[in-house]
Amino acid sequence: MANDLTLKQVREKLAAKQDDLGKVFTEALVTTDSGQKSYDFNKVTCLGDSVKGSIAVAEKVKSMNAELNELGQQAETLEAAEKAAHDQDERAKARNRPPLPGGGGNHPSIERIKALGDMVVDQKSYQDWVKSGGGGGVTLNFSEAFPSDILAKGMGFETIGSKALMSTTAGWAPENLRIGGFVEAASRPIQVLDIIPMAQTGNDQVVYMEETSRVSGAKEIAEGGPYPEASFALTEKTSPVRKIGDSLPVTDEQLEDVAQARSYINSRLTFGLRQRLDFQVLVGDGAGSNLRGIKNVAGIQTQARGADPVPDAFYKAMTKIRLVGRAIPTHLLMHPMDWQAVRLLRTSDGIYIWGSPSEAGPERMWGLPVVQQDADAAGTGFVGSFQPAWISLYERRGVDVQVGYVGTQFGEGKRTVRADMRYAFVVLRPAAFSEVTGLAA
Repeated sequence: MANDLTLKQVREKLAAKQDDLGKVFTEALVTTDSGQKSYDFNKVTCLGDSVKGSIAVAEKVKSMNAELNELGQQAETLEAAEKAAHDQDERAKARNRPPLPGGGGNHPSIERIKALGDMVVDQKSYQDWVKSGGGGGVTLNFSEAFPSDILAKGMGFETIGSKALMSTTAGWAPENLRIGGFVEAASRPIQVLDIIPMAQTGNDQVVYMEETSRVSGAKEIAEGGPYPEASFALTEKTSPVRKIGDSLPVTDEQLEDVAQARSYINSRLTFGLRQRLDFQVLVGDGAGSNLRGIKNVAGIQTQARGADPVPDAFYKAMTKIRLVGRAIPTHLLMHPMDWQAVRLLRTSDGIYIWGSPSEAGPERMWGLPVVQQDADAAGTGFVGSFQPAWISLYERRGVDVQVGYVGTQFGEGKRTVRADMRYAFVVLRPAAFSEVTGLAA
């Protein structure tokens, strides 16, 4: 590749090579009945008889593409050099430009243009005429001054003599650029959803069978003796799918002119829905369109703290889950204020039980992870077996974000962004969960 080409020649050669490569792809293009596109290089004839077959054509395409890349780099190099020459010319013009009045600069060949009044007063013939009493008039000659300069000076404002202060409040205000991103408002994070098993449903309610009674008759029998009889009872249970939604009216300009507005609105609405779901699965009361959360599910166990230390109350709740619920506890849920009381527990001689203040300390109690949540008020905690066999959150449909017009918004240049999702929450074995009360006592 020659290195003595001008920028124009490189551009012309680059365009020609691009056309040649484009012809190859045009001939090789194959479109199937389903509309999918692929390339059959055996069909290419524009490269001549010496280049035949898919492999030979593919190698030639690779070589042509590499040549185009090299030409592109040469064009960029030459363009950069021409830009540098242009920048140099601009700097030279700036260096030779006359200084602004009052700028403090000195120029050997250009003097500051004076106002007409100043030129008259500075004339010696005018000064002599004034001294003589000013009779008979005087003729002044300004042969070195251009009329256009005098007119321009007369139309301008004299800034040197007045010395008006130019400040940011009475002049050119400084340009300020806003830093990227934004500071999020303080809001309760997602705290409980991460430990709840998820499942899918295609119906408007989750229907399941619960074994409400089981009496086993199993016992030892003598040879030829009668078999005992067991008794089981099953009850159909249902949990309705509920919809959680939110919306935000927004102007057309905000959606169109701010690149990040749509993604910001979508993410904020989506977070709000998940935050509400996180609240509902723990303390939802089941009334109306609310989900029924763990706290209000009939049949969960209760363990009062009484006079026990907080860790002891939680361990007793764990024991109930093992014995009554016949499940293995997996997580403890506590309000941050209640966990603070546990974290600050000390022995009688002042030793911190949950680790030195110089260390983060484990967020675990009795070997189980502690999930800090403030969806429920301080003073109440929960122990549970968060396994798919005993609890599940069923998703009918994930978050759906839509944009449309409400009421008179079309004529007002507004739109509404809405988001919603549908879920059902089921505690399959209530006895596998226990509420721990009186923690703030």
